[in-house]
Amino acid sequence: MYLRQALAAWREDSLLRKVVKNTGYLFSSNTLSMGLSVVQSIFAARLLGVAGFGVLGAVMAFVSSVDRLLSFRMGELVVKYLGQYVAQDKKEHAGALVKAAALTEAISGVIAYLLILLLAPLAAVYIVKDAATQPLFAFYALSLWANLIVETATAALQVGGHFRSQAAINLAQSVLTAGLILFAFFTQADIWLVLSAYLLGKLVFGLSITTLALRRTGQMLGRGWWRASFSLLPRRDEFWRFALSSNFSGTINLVTRDSEVLWVSYFLSPLEAGYYKVALAVINLVLMPINPFINTTFPEIARAVTQKAWARLRDLLKKLTAISAAWTAFIGIALLVVSGEWLITTFYGAAYGPAAPAALILLIGFGMANVLYWNRPLLLSLGLPTYPLKVMAFAGIMKVVLGFLLVPRFGYLVQAALLSAFFVLSVGLIVWRGVSEINHRSSIVNPQ
Repeated sequence: MYLRQALAAWREDSLLRKVVKNTGYLFSSNTLSMGLSVVQSIFAARLLGVAGFGVLGAVMAFVSSVDRLLSFRMGELVVKYLGQYVAQDKKEHAGALVKAAALTEAISGVIAYLLILLLAPLAAVYIVKDAATQPLFAFYALSLWANLIVETATAALQVGGHFRSQAAINLAQSVLTAGLILFAFFTQADIWLVLSAYLLGKLVFGLSITTLALRRTGQMLGRGWWRASFSLLPRRDEFWRFALSSNFSGTINLVTRDSEVLWVSYFLSPLEAGYYKVALAVINLVLMPINPFINTTFPEIARAVTQKAWARLRDLLKKLTAISAAWTAFIGIALLVVSGEWLITTFYGAAYGPAAPAALILLIGFGMANVLYWNRPLLLSLGLPTYPLKVMAFAGIMKVVLGFLLVPRFGYLVQAALLSAFFVLSVGLIVWRGVSEINHRSSIVNPQ
């Protein structure tokens, strides 16, 4: 009886239905894309061998890391402010915001490309430990030119509710990449063709998203939106504080969370990096259905905060947490505890067996981050962008220091343990702060 009543209440929740509907578009695409990603990962791993697969991961991670290092994460800024301006029908303000975000992102992208060219020789020697791999870094860096304003473009599409088109583009580039990698496998090609497949996928995705966003933004804000004056931007201190905090937060995530393959390759070798890359690929199956919720939930959280709808916001977070917890518990246990080692050795090959323990360790931290995935978007929407930055900086410094001390001596399993500990500590503190803030603001609006 209780279960039927709860399900009926959920069906009547229009906000939850909207989030789930929009997520459904991305989830369907992501499910197919993830399936293709797993397939292409398996064939690339078998083609290149453990060490070669580690080199591939290090090259791609290095280019992505330098790009993100200089990124201001304009997507978050655009979602926060553009959603407010559209809701208030301030189209000129919205146009100025999108223009400023796109220009800032494009400039940082060009600088990132030049920096990659400058650092490629060092990355080849100290990370991949093979000077002959230097051209691979410069080649894959070409992907940056098609993705100069992709964060701004994606955010504009999210605010406009254009999730179906994003899903279609994501699926198309996944099909293209997987097809080329399959061709490389059956023709026994080398790492250059495999890297070309990933590069072409990035080019198709970036150019398609940007083109679509420019057209949709014109429909949403009116013709000539790019002529809006920069004087209509939010106050400089507020605007740049948010942008810089997002950049610093992204940098911390980059160093502590998103460059794991680079760290393992630097501390140990591309061989261990190959194991670690496979472990992360398996963990991505756990994250697959939750990642789309991040894109679709953030605008709704920001809207609820703007409207001071605290009860509605609390209810949404509880229901989304229940959904993500149910999935994480189910697929995590089924995939890793029951059949993780069998999955890895059967599909990737017996040589990749050592990746299984790392995947089990990573499940702890990624599982918590998966269940409480809304932690940072909540604080950004509440206007508290610096708190996550401080927490992640504290936890990240501890992780990096311990990494230098322990990983070279005890191996890549310690790297996995440190990453899980980072997630548990940082996500736990951020969620506590966000929930406390909601309760505080709710008590001010509706004092008892």
